[in-house]
Amino acid sequence: QVQLQESGPGLVKPSQTVSLTCTVSSGSITSGYIFWTWIRQPPGKGLEWMGAIANSGSTYYSPSLRSRSSISGDTSKSQLTLQLRSVTPEDTAVYYCARASGGLAGLYDYWGQGTQVTVSS
Repeated sequence: QVQLQESGPGLVKPSQTVSLTCTVSSGSITSGYIFWTWIRQPPGKGLEWMGAIANSGSTYYSPSLRSRSSISGDTSKSQLTLQLRSVTPEDTAVYYCARASGGLAGLYDYWGQGTQVTVSS
C-alpha cells in the first residue's frame, strides 16, 4: 500500500515562495511507469493539475504555472518537492500530491490527504 503525505508551512505572505513536500512510503519513487503529481483545489473550485515529475526525473508543468513552479524529487528520502514562487492570495488552496500510474493521463490511484496553504498578509 503506497501512502503519500504532504507537508508545508500553512500560511505564507504574498510574493513569497512556498515549498511543499510529499513523502512517499511503502514504495519507491523511481519504480514503474509512474508520474508523481501535484494538484490543488482552491476554496469553492475544482481540482487544478499543477505539474508532475516522472521516475526518469523529467518534469511537466501546467502552462499557467510553469513560470512560477519547480518540482523535484529526492530518491534517497522518497520525497517530492513543489516550489511555487511569487504567491498571491489566488494561490490559496489545498495542495495534494498524487501518483499517476501508466502516464499523466493514467490512473491517479494514490493521493495524499492534502495540505492547506493560505496566502495572506
